[in-house]
Amino acid sequence: MKRIELFSCPMDIATMDGTVEAISSRLERGKFTQHVVINVAKLVRMQNDAELAASVRACDIINIDGMGVVWAARLLGVPVPERVAGVDLFERLLALASQKDVPVFLLGATDAVVTRAATVVSERYPGLRVAGHHHGYFWGDEEAAVELIRRSGAKLLFVAITSPMKENFIDRWKDRLGVDFVMGVGGTFDVVAGRVRRAPSWMQHCGLEWAFRVAQEPRRMWRRYLVTNTRFMLMLLKARLASAMHRTARGHGR
Repeated sequence: MKRIELFSCPMDIATMDGTVEAISSRLERGKFTQHVVINVAKLVRMQNDAELAASVRACDIINIDGMGVVWAARLLGVPVPERVAGVDLFERLLALASQKDVPVFLLGATDAVVTRAATVVSERYPGLRVAGHHHGYFWGDEEAAVELIRRSGAKLLFVAITSPMKENFIDRWKDRLGVDFVMGVGGTFDVVAGRVRRAPSWMQHCGLEWAFRVAQEPRRMWRRYLVTNTRFMLMLLKARLASAMHRTARGHGR
């Protein structure tokens, strides 16, 4: 797994299969893994959020999730093979956990959503051990939630809380969680529980999941994506110009 740096953010060049194999290998060796996925919104926020940037940099595996980041990397000359979507990796790791009898813990969303998600994944993956679940509204007493996870005996922890709260929570408490693997999964529990629909496959491949989300929640999402996508386009334009100037300078220096 090759690590690069793009827009001051480290990222791993990997396929979905390669990522699952790497995580499985680390689990077998008892090596703790802090995982994160990078999309356009997170990448833009990291430019001005030092705490989030530090939490991402602390991760052992940093997958590229958003197609916008995949295309930007390719445009800047980095051959990214594919997108590794967090929601799909979540499903792959649940399958792995059910096969290897590794207990999991689901943290985040509302109590109704996380309870429903726990039921759904237990039915979807026979033999899967859900060691526990807890809603994501515990900020008055983070330590109690951490202790609940530690006492559950879970080895895989999935945190469905918004960014940057989940990344910073994971980095802050990673040494006390008692798990071997932890990753943030954003709104995945809402999708699993059937509360939110995921974009059709063709929209995922075309990088239009953001548009699907805006269509579902226009009042809440349109401004966020307009600002974020505009900032990202400016970042990409600046990087392209810097790359072109560097190539020109090298050509004149010969």
